[in-house]
Parts: sequence; C-alpha cells; structure tokens
Amino acid sequence: MARSPQGRRPKGPGQSEPIDNIGPTDLSHPVFAQPQPTLDPTRFEVRHPSDGPAYKRIDELNREHRLAPLPFPPPRGLPEPRLSLAAVLGDNDAALQRRIATHGQIVFHAVGDTGNTRGPESQSRVADKMVSDFADPAADAPSFCFHLGDVIYSFGEAQYYYDQFYEPYRDYPAPIVALAGNHDGVVAPGTNAATLAAFLENFCAASFEVTPEAGGLSRTAQIQPGVFFTFEAPLVRILALYSNTLEDPGVIANETIGHAQLAYLKAALERVKAEAFAGALLLAHHHPAYTAGSKHGWSEHMLSQIDAICAEVGVWPHAVLSGHAHNYQRFTRLHGHTQIPYIIAGNGGHGLAKLMRRGEGPLRTPQALQVPGHADRVILENYDDQDYGYLRIVVTSAQLRIEYHPASDGAEAKTPDDFVTVDLATRKLVHFSG
Repeated sequence: MARSPQGRRPKGPGQSEPIDNIGPTDLSHPVFAQPQPTLDPTRFEVRHPSDGPAYKRIDELNREHRLAPLPFPPPRGLPEPRLSLAAVLGDNDAALQRRIATHGQIVFHAVGDTGNTRGPESQSRVADKMVSDFADPAADAPSFCFHLGDVIYSFGEAQYYYDQFYEPYRDYPAPIVALAGNHDGVVAPGTNAATLAAFLENFCAASFEVTPEAGGLSRTAQIQPGVFFTFEAPLVRILALYSNTLEDPGVIANETIGHAQLAYLKAALERVKAEAFAGALLLAHHHPAYTAGSKHGWSEHMLSQIDAICAEVGVWPHAVLSGHAHNYQRFTRLHGHTQIPYIIAGNGGHGLAKLMRRGEGPLRTPQALQVPGHADRVILENYDDQDYGYLRIVVTSAQLRIEYHPASDGAEAKTPDDFVTVDLATRKLVHFSG
C-alpha cells in the first residue's frame, strides 16, 4: 500500500482517523510500527535528483583544504547527556523488564549507512529481515535498534526522511536510536541548509511528536539529548560520539568544534568506574577507527584521543561499533591482556564498497593490519563486501555476543554469517554459553 508523504495515511479496518502531520503533532507516548504491515514500495515518493554537481564541488573544496568539521548544538544534560531505553519507551517498560529478568538477556539491532538515493529495494531488504527477528520467542526478540549513522543521503535533507527512513522502517515495532553520520550533518555547497537540522528534528526532539517528515506514518521522533550521549538499557551501556561531516577522517574534537565530546567521554567513563558498572560497555561512532582495503581511511587522531581518555580513566569498551565504510568488517584489537572487537556495519542499504580495487584478488582473512605507531596488534578477522546486512547483539550478565546477518539469506535464515563473543569479566573472546 503506497502512502503519500503529504500527511495522510489511508484508514484501514479498526484504525482511527489518520494523523495529519503537516506540522509537528505532539503525542503523550511513543509510536513505532504501523498498525498493520504493508508491502514494500517499489519506488520513492519524492524524486531524488543527482547530487553529482554537489559532490564535484565538494571534491574541489577538499583538494583546496577548505573543508573543516562543522560546529553543532550542545546536547541537553552536559557534561554527560543521557538517554535510557525506559525513556524512549515512554517510561512504560515494565514488560521489557520482566522479559529481561525472566530470560536473563537483552537483544538489539545495530545497522549503519541505510539511506539509498536510487530506490528503496536494498534498504527495505535489510529492514524486512530485521523485522523478521521479532517473530522469535520472547527471549530473543529485539528491544531496540541502534543506528550507526548516515540515516539520510546525500546531505541529510528533510524531504528525503520519508523515503529513506520512515517508509523502510514503518513495520519495525521498536525504538530506533541513532548517532549522526557525516551525511546527516554535511551541507551541500551553495545551499542555506543548517548542519544537522533534519537529524535534530527527527532524532533529538524534546518530546514525543510525529514530524512532517514522517508523512502519513506514525513513528514518533526520537528524544535523544543531542548528537553525543550515553544510551542506557538493561545489561548494556552505549557511549555515542559524533565524528562530524568530513568523508575522512572522523573528528570528535579540535579547535573548530571544541572539546565537549572529550569531556563527555571522560565523564561517562568515570561514571562507569564509580558505579562499577558490570554490564557490556560499547563505544559507537560513525567513522571507523580501522578499515581494511576500503576507500575510507582510518581516523587515527580520533582513535588516539579516545585511547588517551580510556587510559586516563582506566576503563575500556568491550566492543566498538561504527559504519561509514559501506561493508561489514570485524577486527580484533589485542590490548594488553584483553581482546576488543572493532566492528564496521556500514552495509545497511546505501551501496556496497568492495575492499579491493578492480583487478586485485580477494583479501584473505585473518590478516594483521600494519598500524604505524600503534602499540596494539589489530587483526582483520572477517568481512563481507558482497551483501547488505545488520548486527544482532545479545547481552547477558556474563557475555556480549555480536552477530552479523546478511539480508541475502532471507527472513527464514537465522544463522549468522559471522559472530564474536566477549566475556565481560575477562574481556577475552570466548564461545557463547547462552
């Protein structure tokens, strides 16, 4: 059933009058999936003209070293902006708490680089397979999705939110929390758009509301405090950073954008230490710390800034998630006596990027990276540059398990193509104990 982005949803059996959200519509509670599933659209509702001229100008500015990270509004609740799963559920999470207490685990999704400018097929394929996970038994059903950035291409435009976000996830029956990617904040040359404007409206609202970008759909805007924040859920804590608008490298702090994120990261890690938080600690940022063979390079200075704070506080993440490179890659960082997975999940629907150039042979794994000046060994363990896909993450009181599921397997396949399990106490890779 095609829905118009102009603000009206067809009324089906048992449905109330549709929301008319030409302007923001305030609600007293969050709304996620639509009342009844519908068929995937075969085309976009809004025409997506070519961004080729804009990219040509961006390349020129980049060669002239005239591009810099862009300042962003300070989040609510500094120095450590926080958001809880209970809050995004409208403080009505009693059923979730009972389920986690009964089964001893929480399950959630992570995916990045989902928006597609050429049509809905690839991102809908991933979203549909994610939705199929909700048919699992209660213990294994996901509780939320954590988006790893680049929700909308190519320049985070508000008019594309309907086609690239709200429509693909119209049947996703849980909250979607997101960090901002470079395409969510970058501004097309020659326009008067404000960086991050549409992202802030649709993910950082002050209260639950249906935005005009949702068209006739009912999913409420997310209530994140800003572009960096701590997301807390039972058994897991995710520290989300904003790595800004450059293609490469990722930047979280410098003289242009300030050092608020470094102060935040230190405050968040100090609270982890003070509270003796025993759950899984994840770090998430859009630009990856490491990549293998892809056109997107490493963000070495960003990594060194994060490492310095982790070392100062004495707290390191159990795993690091990112996107940006349009494929799946999994690394193991050998840090002292610990093993930290660094995972790129940037194949959520936009377009796939091969790790090797045309004419070069495939990359065999495992393979150690050559990281100049880096004391820790980093090993590329696995990758997928052929398929679109997402992460399914399972956290218990003892373990963190991260699974990679390609969409090409279809909704009937529940075996991951790759996985890694971290023992929370020893911070070593182990077999999953269930």
